[in-house]
Amino acid sequence: MKAHHDRIAIVTGAGSGIGAASAAALIADGWRVVYAGRRLAALQAAIAAAGDPWDDIAERALAVPTDVTQPDSVAALFDAAVRRFGRVDLLFNNAGVFTAGASPDKLPVEQWRAAVDTNLTGAFLCTQQAFRVMKAQDPRGGRIINNGSISAHAPRPGSVAYTATKHAITGLTRACALDGRAWDIAVGQIDIGNAATEMTAAMTAGVRQADGSLRPEPVMDLQHAADAVVHMARLPPDANVLFMTIMATKMPFVGRG
Repeated sequence: MKAHHDRIAIVTGAGSGIGAASAAALIADGWRVVYAGRRLAALQAAIAAAGDPWDDIAERALAVPTDVTQPDSVAALFDAAVRRFGRVDLLFNNAGVFTAGASPDKLPVEQWRAAVDTNLTGAFLCTQQAFRVMKAQDPRGGRIINNGSISAHAPRPGSVAYTATKHAITGLTRACALDGRAWDIAVGQIDIGNAATEMTAAMTAGVRQADGSLRPEPVMDLQHAADAVVHMARLPPDANVLFMTIMATKMPFVGRG
């Protein structure tokens, strides 16, 4: 077991799935973690499920209900983290939503806006606050990891909103990696494919393919994605993983379409 190192992480979308698993892995690695998400009960349950590897989970985890689409809510999240732990060393921009599968002409604009607001604007608002805090703290700097998804590279049928936002996350990553250099802020992106979560449970039953067929797809243990996030987070300030892809080995990504 590793020693405490007093680094502070904020994980959005931490109430379930990749966010909850990554937050738990960070705690096990010695981090203090702020769990952010819409539902307090889900955040508290995720903290409880993380276990108690250090015998002081109440001191190492903080639940902060947050709506990442709202600037005031995001600012309050970062203020709460600094108030409780003194600084922010890592932001994992993980919060995201899917839309119902539909072709562009069938997708309600409300669903498009919901995807853009959460997946893209939410990540921007959190990044904005991370820059504010990381530039001002002493020692300055930190790290931001964006959850891009395999859809940052290639779409699935009927995924116009999700795919567009995840392609945009790649632009956000590149631009902020450049802008962060002067302030010792490293920005990178992890693209995760077919990690086993509640949201991906249907993949083993059948997923719509580019040729219109329905086929089951392999999935990987969620812990592998969480461990990859921790690997990126643990790098020293002078090293950065700009882009990482981790996926189920046999998922139809290479050659998709």
